[in-house]
Amino acid sequence: MEAFNEVLQKIYDMISGVPLIILILFGGIFLTIRLGGVQIRKLPLALRWMIQNEEDGTGEISSFGALCTALSATIGTGNIVGVATAIAAGGPGALLWMEIAALFGMATKYAEGLLAVKYRVVDKDNHSLGGPFYYIEHGMGKKWRWLAKLFAFFGVCVGLFGIGTFSQVNGISSAVKNFFDPSMSWTVDIPGIGTYSWTVIIASLVISVCTALVLIGGVKRISKVSEMVVPFMAGIYILFCLVLLICNIRAIPTAVSIIVKGAFNPAAVTGGLVGTMMIAVQKGVARGIFSNEAGLGSAPIAAAAAKTREPVRQGLVSMTGTFIDTIIICTMTGLSIVLTGAWKVEGLEGVEVTTYAFNSGLPIPAGASSFVLMLCLVFFAFTTILGWNYYSERCLEYLFDGERKYIKVFRWLYILAVFIGPYMTVTAVWTIADIFNSLMAIPNMIALFALSGIVVKETKDFFQKRASAKEK
Repeated sequence: MEAFNEVLQKIYDMISGVPLIILILFGGIFLTIRLGGVQIRKLPLALRWMIQNEEDGTGEISSFGALCTALSATIGTGNIVGVATAIAAGGPGALLWMEIAALFGMATKYAEGLLAVKYRVVDKDNHSLGGPFYYIEHGMGKKWRWLAKLFAFFGVCVGLFGIGTFSQVNGISSAVKNFFDPSMSWTVDIPGIGTYSWTVIIASLVISVCTALVLIGGVKRISKVSEMVVPFMAGIYILFCLVLLICNIRAIPTAVSIIVKGAFNPAAVTGGLVGTMMIAVQKGVARGIFSNEAGLGSAPIAAAAAKTREPVRQGLVSMTGTFIDTIIICTMTGLSIVLTGAWKVEGLEGVEVTTYAFNSGLPIPAGASSFVLMLCLVFFAFTTILGWNYYSERCLEYLFDGERKYIKVFRWLYILAVFIGPYMTVTAVWTIADIFNSLMAIPNMIALFALSGIVVKETKDFFQKRASAKEK
């Protein structure tokens, strides 16, 4: 396994290093400048439209449903486990770089949502289909269809081997084990794999069965489940984070100072464990990409199904996903970890870091806080599994020119990947996810640069018409 992890790390260093960070950040900065900071200027309007659906919109699901489907794929282990992993590897300063990446990423997500609706198509079954593969082909032209196919291929891989399966179910099983069997009292030896708690095996079975039951219903069922689960669980998680922060409010200024110092001089706050600013940047941006998926091109696949006639409107709604996911939820998680000192406790890994923060920072019994965190992580990760199956299926459908006969086979492979996820090591899981994230982002970012002029024109025309309508 060590040799496997070394190979993965070498691939990660080549693909997900400085070049990708520059590409993602520059893309967000570029779009922010060209759009005049639309993510800041129009955020109040976007938040209002987020819950106000269009009455005469065309599509399969409501705008809020499309946002919840997208959020179901982004609010997952990245918010609970990913933040802890970033801080553990890059120091507290990684959180600031995660937020900076998210701020610029909101402009990226806006452009993705806008283009998804503008270039979406309706198939023979009256399904609204869209995403980077369609805005690459129809926006950039048929000669770029190979790039669209490349994106679709990487999208399938991200769902099957990255964000959609391994990392999510690994986070679920770890959380369940840490709560029900932290001392590994009930174990079983699996030949050639290792010793695992029965709770891990049971959790993987239950999640696999639940995944299979929901996936049969397609995007509408995924959307319905997401609309119920995502707002409820996100609200509970935010509430408990707020309670933790309020109860430790005097420690917040110190925590913020540590985060800011750590962003530019990690060694000063980590005692030399994280030596360079680039490590903090890389870990923060990578986890930010994993968490909110701005630049990956995943959210536009859900946005294309929204009932709307206005690409700009859906672009604004889409960008609120990044605001909620990273600027709000990830920031709360990161602050909780830093102010409780959980990031400095030796021997803790992944969800254990966040669990320690909740146990030591909340004014309730440790068992209760651990249970709440476990429950949030399980539901967040489960909806992410569902959302990414939808994304991957749309990518697969495009890859094979609309042929749906491969979908059933893919679903079983997806369920199998969910089942085996807990038996992958944490390091390997996150490295695989980062590699495929990076590969998926490249074709999408190329398209966003190429079509940025159209995004600017659509935005300008929309708000001019809106201003004229108000004057009449």
